[in-house]
Amino acid sequence: MKDKIKISDIAQECGVSISTVSLVLNNKPGVSQETRSRVLQAAQELEYPIKSGVETEGNHLLTTIGMVVKTDPDIPPAANPFYSKVIMGIEDSCRREGINLLLATLPVDENNYPLEVPQLLNSDIVDGLLLVGTCLQEPLLSSSGKETPPIVLVDGYSDDEIYDTVISDNFRAAYQAVEFLIGRGHCHIGLLGSEANCYPSLRDRRNGYLRAMKENKLDEIYISNFNINRSKGYQEALDLLKENPQITALFCVNDDVGSTAIRAIQSQGMRVPEDISVIGFDDTYLAVNTHPELTTMHVDTVAMGRAAVHLLSLRLANPESARMTLTIHPQLVERESVAFHPSKFLTTVVPRD
Repeated sequence: MKDKIKISDIAQECGVSISTVSLVLNNKPGVSQETRSRVLQAAQELEYPIKSGVETEGNHLLTTIGMVVKTDPDIPPAANPFYSKVIMGIEDSCRREGINLLLATLPVDENNYPLEVPQLLNSDIVDGLLLVGTCLQEPLLSSSGKETPPIVLVDGYSDDEIYDTVISDNFRAAYQAVEFLIGRGHCHIGLLGSEANCYPSLRDRRNGYLRAMKENKLDEIYISNFNINRSKGYQEALDLLKENPQITALFCVNDDVGSTAIRAIQSQGMRVPEDISVIGFDDTYLAVNTHPELTTMHVDTVAMGRAAVHLLSLRLANPESARMTLTIHPQLVERESVAFHPSKFLTTVVPRD
């Protein structure tokens, strides 16, 4: 008589632990899709009875996500005013869907390129990965020679542009911010932050500024180039205004730079917005804790996190579909840091003879 098949036999056949086989056969989370498929296939080949309702190959169930978040040398991800809200959105979506979430941090250089490979990237216990806030290079993932699970970049970019992404419409929002300043009468508008070859989201904001100035026939361009991972712009703001005293408004590439610019302006005895108007980007907690409160472009970062989980689920279910990009559209939040500049609205009176 044929010996009764045990889960230890399946574990030995697949090269996994008995607990992993138990999770699969009881339809529990915590096992990657690839491992789950191998276990089920081995169980079927060994004629082990599989319970009704246990997922079979083709039923792509997202059970465990790996979230890899870029980390700066001086600030952990949970304290980052932008990425902490993205993480919140991812956690909320996973909690609602009953998905396990594993976290790893990824040290990056000043241009947000990874400095090392976190072990989670080569793990076989996740069904998919969310990479948050980094420029991804192919060698990062191919170094181990292992096949990686589906990946979604969240406010992230790839040199090869082969991954699904969730980003904000940085170009259009920057254009809108500058147009807002122009509509308030400002003709001499400076850009504070970014470099020609900076992180793609910042480069899009820079290009949005340039396009708005060009299309409104404002030929005087004032740009303070610096890497926002090295400086928040205090001295740069002072230098830009000293060299170009005609500037009446600053478009700052994020709220951190915007709040720093306000402090720099005030340190010279000038007023915001009466002397210099300032507009930021992202609408982080810094915007409402700046005096005066910062007018800015609101990015729904919580929605970015939730959308990333949804996009990863779609990719898992449709591995052969075309690459997808989901774009979040920022909205202007008007507060106290932008004033009308009177020069544009003054009417020239021609004296009578």
